[in-house]
Amino acid sequence: MGEAFRNEATNPVEQAIESRQSTRQFLPTVVPRATLERLLEVASRAPSGTNTQPWKAYVLQGASKDALVAKVCQAHDALRANPALAAEHREEYDYYPEKWVSPYIDRRRENGWSLYGLLGITKGDKDKMHAQHQRNFRFFDAPVGLMFTIDRVMGRGSLMDYGMFLQNIMVAARSHGLHTCPQAAWNGFAKIILPHIGAGADEMLVCGMSLGFADETALVNTFCTPRVSAAEFTKWLD
Repeated sequence: MGEAFRNEATNPVEQAIESRQSTRQFLPTVVPRATLERLLEVASRAPSGTNTQPWKAYVLQGASKDALVAKVCQAHDALRANPALAAEHREEYDYYPEKWVSPYIDRRRENGWSLYGLLGITKGDKDKMHAQHQRNFRFFDAPVGLMFTIDRVMGRGSLMDYGMFLQNIMVAARSHGLHTCPQAAWNGFAKIILPHIGAGADEMLVCGMSLGFADETALVNTFCTPRVSAAEFTKWLD
């Protein structure tokens, strides 16, 4: 799982953080409900402004997960056939910038082409690109899919709180031998997802997440994204 790219850590917390990565192929092995409940309880210790705790989680398994996968994959295929349908599938908040600039666009391109290159998907191969993108909407075959929402009344700062909650889930999952993949890809299909999970009219989709045991034999799971050194993004003031 890309361990060669990481420093050797002996602290278990550091090990959990450094071994976390976006896993894109899971085994069908069932994750016990007690484990999922524990992960969510641990994650709830995330800090939030004035202790607002703005997170709401929906856990999908079995038939409920399969039904959502079928609905969204159908919509994803329809969108490819008729791009005009994009107007019906708009994200409620801007996850990515409206205008890309360096170094962020460079990192984005490196990430995309490195992954596609590993999988043998060449530039212009729209069929394979579509199929790989749709793997998101199949939860990468994970036995557990999660959807996270927030009340629309909450402010932008609550999304920062939410990020810490999500990170807690992902890091805590490693202590149980589990892997995850946080997914903003679902956000464009909120109008399908929210009614399916029974979310209220005042809720906004934040993201989805795949969770389970990684398929260690899958080529895609050897993909490990690089990080710039702390020296590059840190300024020391004396």
